[in-house]
Amino acid sequence: MGTARTPPDLAAYTPGTPRGQNGGVTTPALLAISHGTASPEGQAAVAGLVAAVAARLPDVVVRLGHVDVQQPDVAASLDALPVDAPVVIVPLLLSAGYHVRVDLKEQTAGRTGISIASALGPDPRLVDALLARLAPLELAADDRVVLAVAGSSDDRANDDCRRVAAMLGERLGRPVGVGFLAAADPRLAAAVADARQGAPGRVVVANYLLAPGYFHDLAVREADGCPVARPLLDDDAPAASLVDIVVDRYRTTAAAASAAAPAG
Repeated sequence: MGTARTPPDLAAYTPGTPRGQNGGVTTPALLAISHGTASPEGQAAVAGLVAAVAARLPDVVVRLGHVDVQQPDVAASLDALPVDAPVVIVPLLLSAGYHVRVDLKEQTAGRTGISIASALGPDPRLVDALLARLAPLELAADDRVVLAVAGSSDDRANDDCRRVAAMLGERLGRPVGVGFLAAADPRLAAAVADARQGAPGRVVVANYLLAPGYFHDLAVREADGCPVARPLLDDDAPAASLVDIVVDRYRTTAAAASAAAPAG
């Protein structure tokens, strides 16, 4: 990872303002909601993804907000859009944990025209991105792989991560362990130590974290000298597969909301 990029100005990518119900409803806005991070590198990486999504959707108003740490939060992000304007919230979260199942629903309660898309994962295209990040580490046949994940108090989210590890293992043709950085076991340090037992080759840590920040730094420490792949987003251009997932989540949710809307 190099020097942090300056986060893009999303206003440069947003073509107009979605009108409210009294002004004729236009295409729903896309409000991408990240977890939030204090890391300037992480902030720039996430903003870069959202800017790439906005460039892919030139006729859609695209904004970025956060559930924690950063501003604007969900409420402020929605307040910046016209009242009753249709909005699709796309969580920039890799699994459907507390923030997706509880936080976003609570923070949008009482607002009309809000639809919440699924989390980004599990998705085979995330495995494509993981493989691309592993490629520079040049896995050998006898290397063992452990997937570093953030961890959640909602074990359904942890199961999502275990599914991604299984998918990655299928693509690599070898078992992939899972090491959690918080809230669940085994912790990454323990998973790495276990993988080292009797391993003739290296232990390599695949990085199932969206962007640089606290958890990436923790993963490097807990890897205890083992090579750690870069996070899915970094100081390079976001992978097209990640942009595709966000766009697909938006379009699928917008289409479902339109189909469910009363006629007339």
